[in-house]
Amino acid sequence: MAENKPFVLAVVGPTASGKTALGVALAQRCGGEVVSADSMQIYEGLDIATAKPTPEEMQGVPHHLIGIVPRTVRFSVADYVARASETIRDIVARGRLPIVVGGTGLYVDSLLSGMQFSPEEGSPDVRAALTRRLEQEGSAALYEELTRRDPEAAVKIHPNNHVRLIRALEVIETTGGTFTAYKAANAASPSPYDACLIGLDWERSVLYDRIGQRVDAMLEAGLLEEVAAARDPAMQTAAAAIGYKELLPYLDGTASLADCVAILKQETRRYAKRQLTWFRRNDQIHWLNVGRSDKVQQLSEKAGKILEMTGKICYNE
Repeated sequence: MAENKPFVLAVVGPTASGKTALGVALAQRCGGEVVSADSMQIYEGLDIATAKPTPEEMQGVPHHLIGIVPRTVRFSVADYVARASETIRDIVARGRLPIVVGGTGLYVDSLLSGMQFSPEEGSPDVRAALTRRLEQEGSAALYEELTRRDPEAAVKIHPNNHVRLIRALEVIETTGGTFTAYKAANAASPSPYDACLIGLDWERSVLYDRIGQRVDAMLEAGLLEEVAAARDPAMQTAAAAIGYKELLPYLDGTASLADCVAILKQETRRYAKRQLTWFRRNDQIHWLNVGRSDKVQQLSEKAGKILEMTGKICYNE
């Protein structure tokens, strides 16, 4: 371990790329426990919509930070880093290997970089005012303001990512500086971890086929019934989960199921593309090129070779 920092293994990639299966295989191989890095699996309910691993998929491997927050509660990246850091400390103290598994790049980067979040740099009043403006003026108006006040941050934040848009403007309002400068100051702090990141990279057409198959499987598993049962006006961030909002028009009787499913598959493909764009900016990720016929065991062997190559510790070996 570098400078006595705890070693953390991370498995990242787009949705439907097989992160859960590889994370479990590596946990079994290395005496590890999984720490989820998924901004939607953190919420209670919506198990099918967010593709939470089932007990069968977990195969007895402990999984942390899944289904721990009520759907009506806003959960920020700062909240995630605090909870995940505490979880990693506990896993390491028990002599186990923390394996961060997930596709929320902001969560992974913020956790492994050791980003610090200061309470005084946030304001519930400012956040509430920005939220009201978003409802009244729309995201385009807030995005235009962000472009004017911090153009570099605007390039990196999608106008429809309301959580990050509001967060950026909140920091600008409360610190008097830019969101870009705030992030740079935090990034200057050294990472508390000796981390190895492994990414799953599929040929785009194969990944899209897997996404289509996953959506079909979700519907067969009861996705519509889950979304109908979970409808709640008080839901905040959790309502943004792909698979929830796309099916509401059908449940409201304003669109056909076929149209909603087509949109759901399209939005999931777009989400996967955004995830890949995010992760490809990180030159610390060791990419595994996955073939259509590759099995989990083969991927685990390839990941093991990466660990050997980088001199990292696999606790059981």
